[in-house]
Parts: sequence; structure tokens; C-alpha cells
Amino acid sequence: MSVTRTDEHASASADPRRWWGLVVIALAQLMVVLDATIVNIALPSAQQDLGMSDGNRQWVITAYTLAFGGLLLLGGRIADLVGRKRTFVIGLIGFAAASALGGAAQNSGMLFGARALQGVFAAVLAPSALSLLTTTFTDPKERGKAFGIYGALAGSGSAIGFIVGGLLTEYLDWRWCLYVNVPIAVIAVIGALILLHDRPGHAGARLDVPGVLLGCGGLVAIVYGFSEAEPRGWTDSLVLGLFAAGAVLLATFVWWQSRAPMPLLPLHIVKDRNRAGCFLTMGLAVIGMFGLFLFMTYYLQVILAYSPVKTGLAFLPLTAAIIIGSTQISARLMNRVPPRLLMAPGMVLAAGGMLILTRMTIHSDYATEILPALILMGLGMGLTFMPVFSTATAGVAPQDAGVTSATVNTSQQVGGSIGTALLNTIATTSSTTYITTHLTDPSQRALVTSEGIVHGYTVAIWCAAGIMLLAGLIAALMVTTKPPTHDAPTGAAVKESLA
Repeated sequence: MSVTRTDEHASASADPRRWWGLVVIALAQLMVVLDATIVNIALPSAQQDLGMSDGNRQWVITAYTLAFGGLLLLGGRIADLVGRKRTFVIGLIGFAAASALGGAAQNSGMLFGARALQGVFAAVLAPSALSLLTTTFTDPKERGKAFGIYGALAGSGSAIGFIVGGLLTEYLDWRWCLYVNVPIAVIAVIGALILLHDRPGHAGARLDVPGVLLGCGGLVAIVYGFSEAEPRGWTDSLVLGLFAAGAVLLATFVWWQSRAPMPLLPLHIVKDRNRAGCFLTMGLAVIGMFGLFLFMTYYLQVILAYSPVKTGLAFLPLTAAIIIGSTQISARLMNRVPPRLLMAPGMVLAAGGMLILTRMTIHSDYATEILPALILMGLGMGLTFMPVFSTATAGVAPQDAGVTSATVNTSQQVGGSIGTALLNTIATTSSTTYITTHLTDPSQRALVTSEGIVHGYTVAIWCAAGIMLLAGLIAALMVTTKPPTHDAPTGAAVKESLA
């Protein structure tokens, strides 16, 4: 058994086309990640075109994140049962079809439904992409480079979404923010069929149906609760009911997983100290990062009066810094230092960037006050994301690669949903309080309102900085694994697969 597994890993590492396979995997990952934000900049145009109300427009974003975050565990387990390459191709085709449907939407309901379908197929696609990467690159040096590229895309994809969304909206039409996925998916499907290899799925395995209902239902309730907390408030009965239902369902899910014959999420995956630390670090880091994207988009467009394209380009240094942090720093140091010596300093750097942004005013200069913060944030995220992805998926038994990858993606997606709702609520509350306190002269309403909005942003950014420092502390205390050695991934995979 161990000889067969070792030969399998050796043949995967020896495949001369594996780096082209990485390009295919990276394209798919980029498409999924940037789609969470590419529609943001297009939303005002889509709202006007389709006649959406202010109350309903959030569903363009929420329908996607709800389906994506809630169904990721199911998507990961399907990848393990059916086969990762087959699931990857199905996810690409479905995502492209849903994108085309959304681009052709004639009313708001059609667009909401298409966005939900995108989320469903993204939940199938994302875990199979990461698990294909995990099983394709097993040599530590190659693994570091591959995960550096993957981590850079995972961290910068959202910022790239703002740039692409701004260009497409301003120079073409908001519908192209959805249509653009079709050619990307076609290229990725052709590449996957030619370049990617995979072990067959487990034909005799069965899907844990109670686990699917409990786990996915609990995640959907939690994500939905956070999405509704923004417009309704944290004490609304529906929001509290969703949180309570989500907590009960997830607690029951954990109980069932310890007894299920073929669990949806084998508990040994999350019981591992290093993986648990990676999942928590990722979730907390993304809470802060999504808050940054939200506030900086509105700050640049509303307060500084940037156009959609200029707003997107303003995020470009952040994207470049994430890529440098992932591919030029983390990837080079990954085999020499423990992961926590990259993750913890990365979170401190990112928090430092956030702290610079707490000094924003309505007259801040981009070059001297915003740009340094974005660069620090990007470097910190680049340092953190690459070792998180690599460490969380290292040494996993092949039959658990999909669901482990899904758990990493789930922490990222749920963290994003929580961050958007939590920090936006803090910002709105702080802004309202500031405006109420300082508006003594009605003739100064416009100025005080602008100052109040920025004050709300800075209060929320203080909270985000604290959350990122907490992520760094968790990484330092929980992720205690040593640098990978040349035989560690193979040996670990063999050991775990024989267990």
C-alpha cells in the first residue's frame, strides 16, 4: 500500500505538465474569488437597469455568498466521492452557465436566482480546485511555489474583482461582470480535460445525508443571519432566530459526525491542532480584509469622488503586495521556517496597515496616507494566506482532500460574510452617533455627514485591526508544526491513509 501511494506521489511530481495544470486551477480559483466582489461596483448600474429596491439589492451579493458558504462542505465531499477532476469540470460548466443566465437577466428575481446558482457551483468548484492542487504538488519546494501562487490569487482575487468590475462597468455594461466568466470557464475546462489528472472517486462510498442537512443547514442559517443583521439590526427576532437555529444545527452536526459511519466532515480533520489553527486564522483574517474592501470602496467613491475605474486601480498596490508576499516571501521561506513565523508576523503587518487607516479624514491624501496602509495590508495577507492553505491541506489522506479543502474555503467564505455584516453594522452605528452629536448647525449638514461616515469607518477599522491581531495570536499559539521536509507530505499521506 505504501509503495503504491509513494509511486503515485512520485508520478504526480514528475508530470511535466503539472505547472500548466496549476494555471488551469489558478484560473478557476481566480474566477470564483473575484466573483464575490466584481459585482459590487456594477451593483448601482444593475439596480437602476432592473428596477431593484434598496432593500432587495443586497441579494445580488447575499444570494451568492449564502449558497457558496453554506454548501462548501457538501461540495468538498462530492469531490472526494465522485473524483476531483470530474467535479472540477462540472463546477466550471455550471458556473459558466449560471453566469450567462445572470448576464441575460431581465428582472431582479432572475438575477438573484442566477447568483444563487453561481454560489452552488462555486461550492463544488473551489474545494476540488484546492484538493487537485494538494494532490498534484507533493514535493515541498514545488508545493511552496504552487501554494504561493494559489495564496496570492485567494488574497488578491477580491481586489482584482474591483479593478475588472470597474473597467467592465464603465466601458462596457454591468452584464459583462457576469459574462466575463464564460470565456474563462471555457479555457479552464479545455485545460482541465487535457492537463489535470486525478484518482477515481470512491464508488462504494455513500453520502452522509443527515450530515449534509445538519451541516449545510447550520452554515446557511449563520451566513443568512449575518447578511440580515446589516439591514435589520442585531437584535431583530429573525436574526436572533437564525443564529440560534444555526448554533443548534451545527452542534447537532458535530454530535452526528462522531457517530456517522461515513461522516461528511471527519472530526479528526478539525481536531488536528495545526489545521484548527489555520481554519481560525483564515476566518479571522478574512473578517478584517472584507471589512477593508467594503469601507475603502465607499470611501474612495463617495468621499474622495473616485470613478469606478479609478477606485479599482487604487486597489492595485494591495494586489501587487499580496502577490509579492505570497510568491516572493512566503514561498521562499516556507521550507525554512515554521508556518507560524510567517502567519503571525503577517497578521501583525496587516493590522499595522489597518491602524494607519484609522487616521483617515475626508481630506486624506491617497499617496501619503492610504497607499502605505494598502501595501502593509497586502504584504501581511500574502505572508499569511500561503502557509494557511499549505499547512491546512498537508498530510491529508487522499479520500479527505476535498472536504479538508472545503473546510478552508468555508472558513474564508463565512469569515467574509461575518466581516461584512459585523463591521458594516459597527460603522453605521458609529456614524449615526457622531452625526447626531455633532450636527448643531443645519447649514453644515453635508460636512458633518461626511465626517460622520469616515468616523464610522475608522471605528470599524479599529475593530478589524484587533481581529487581525487575534488571528496572529491564534496562529502563534496553535500552529506549532515544523517546516515541511522532502518526505513529509508523502509520508504523512501514507500514514494517514493507512490509519
